[in-house]
Amino acid sequence: MSTPPPQGQNPFAQGQPQAPYPPQQGTAPFAPVPPAPPARRFSKKLLRIVGIIVLAIIIGVVKWQMGKTDAETTSVGSCMYNKGTQISPDLKTVDCSSSDAKYKVVEKFDNTSDSGKCEAIQEAEISYYQQGDNHDVVLCLKEIK
Repeated sequence: MSTPPPQGQNPFAQGQPQAPYPPQQGTAPFAPVPPAPPARRFSKKLLRIVGIIVLAIIIGVVKWQMGKTDAETTSVGSCMYNKGTQISPDLKTVDCSSSDAKYKVVEKFDNTSDSGKCEAIQEAEISYYQQGDNHDVVLCLKEIK
C-alpha cells in the first residue's frame, strides 16, 4: 500500500523540485495578449450606403419641386398670364401690377379634378384644371379688367 504525498507536493515529481512554468527559448514566460480592438459602430461601407440613399432622396425632392408648374405653386390672390392658347393653356404666375396679369386666383383646390367646384365661388369666372404628377389642381380665376 502506498502513502499519500504530503500536502502541496507533486506526487509525480521524481524527487526534484520543478519550476512552475519553464520559459521557452526566445520567449517571455508570459506573453501578454493584446486587447481586442474596440467594436466599430459604423462601417465605412454602411456609411456610404446611407449617404447614397440620403443623396438620392435629396435629388428626388429637388426634381419634384422643380417639376412643379405655376398652377401647382400659386396661391389665392396671385395673378396669372396665359402663355398658351384657349385650347391649350399654359398659365404662368406674374406680378399683379404687371400689364401681363390677365387672371387673378380667387380659389384653389388641390388633389382634385372637379372643376365644378368653382361654380360655388361667386367671383370665379373661369375654372382651370391641371393634371400633374400625382397632384391635380383646380384654379378658380377671375379676369382682370
